[in-house]
Amino acid sequence: MAIAVKLDDLLHDRRMTLTELADQVGLTLANLSILKTGKARAIRFSTLEAICGALSCQPGDNLRFEPAAARKRSASR
Repeated sequence: MAIAVKLDDLLHDRRMTLTELADQVGLTLANLSILKTGKARAIRFSTLEAICGALSCQPGDNLRFEPAAARKRSASR
């Protein structure tokens, strides 16, 4: 997928664990882990809003577009 999640970087910058974030936003550790590892196929705006609120960031701080990843994926199909 050409959209990369930078949740790990944000957590590191804020010296916060995934468990602490899960507690603050009311999500399971498993669901946040799926998002963090880039295995999620979608994210609800309410989830993104909660994460941004807990980390004091903007959605663009957490997500980035990587066109090279999209090209590699379509070439391998």
